Amino acid sequence: MEERRKMVMIVDDNIANLRIAKNSLSGVYDVFTVPSAAKMFDLLDRNKPELILLDIDMPEMDGYEAIKILKERPETRDILIIFLTGKSDSESELEGLSLGAVDYISKPFMPPLLRKRIELHLTVEEQKRALEAQKQELEATQAELKSFNDNLKTMVEKKTKKVLELQSAILKTVADLVESRDDITGGHVERTQHGLKVLLDGLWELGLYREQTQDWDIDLMLQSSQLHDVGKIAIADSILNKPGRLTPEEFEEIKKHSEIGVRIIEKIESNTSESEFLKYAKIFAGTHQEKWDGSGYPMGLAGEDIPLQGRLMAIADVYDALVSDRPYKKAFSHEDAVRIILEGKGTHFDPVLVDVFEQVADQFAMPRG
Repeated sequence: MEERRKMVMIVDDNIANLRIAKNSLSGVYDVFTVPSAAKMFDLLDRNKPELILLDIDMPEMDGYEAIKILKERPETRDILIIFLTGKSDSESELEGLSLGAVDYISKPFMPPLLRKRIELHLTVEEQKRALEAQKQELEATQAELKSFNDNLKTMVEKKTKKVLELQSAILKTVADLVESRDDITGGHVERTQHGLKVLLDGLWELGLYREQTQDWDIDLMLQSSQLHDVGKIAIADSILNKPGRLTPEEFEEIKKHSEIGVRIIEKIESNTSESEFLKYAKIFAGTHQEKWDGSGYPMGLAGEDIPLQGRLMAIADVYDALVSDRPYKKAFSHEDAVRIILEGKGTHFDPVLVDVFEQVADQFAMPRG
């Protein structure tokens, strides 16, 4: 298919100049010759050239007036304009260029030079438009890529949400299974989760333990806290549901639930590549019965050797045990439970966390069904 030739329009009131210019250019371009600016505008209604050679000195409307109109109209403002003039002063040239002309050719012109100047400007303009098209294509591609990435991100987020929901449901089912064997602690999991969240919010509000908590995935951590008592699944019903105080031997047996819980979670870890929430779960299961003074179990850890998650859970766990009915005791009031935990500052509990608990204790109470 033959490439369309570019269109050049020559506007000059001198017929001789029109003829010379047309003879010089018609072998390369489709050339329209026009004797006045008014005729030019009539012709532009039907044809849009790539370039106009516009004489400055014409009767009725000169080139300066004509280019102002051309540049004001959206349909003609991007047409290249080269002025033709017999003037040689720099002021006239500067005025033409300031109005939007791309070049200034003095008359009489040499045909080879005229062709070369036109070729140069058309080539530059073609390259500019090609670059602009490439820019627009790149921007469109970038927009499409961003849209794709946004959609992909949304898909991943939805998929991740579903996985987390499934993971949470599984954890909740396991936790409920443990609680169903220990029916005196119904709702314990939800209440300890609530207590943990209250303590964490208090930590951040007071600016404490920032370095230790800044990389925590709080959602995963709270989910995994449901498994802190998972080891009780291996404790005999006769001990777990004994209607009275445990003997020393029975208490030693129930203390094993921490170590058993760690082993259960490690068994799960060995069968999956996803270990982040299991890492938290193992810490909760293995350390929530440790005490600040080292008198807890199963390892007898003391002070900051106890992971912060375990120290947090110790307060949430004990608070709920205090305000819950047991076969060997009635539930303490919220006020008495708070007093007992405050008394355990520096012995049973991390003193910094007890100070936080004191600030947020009113938020611990939950409706009990």
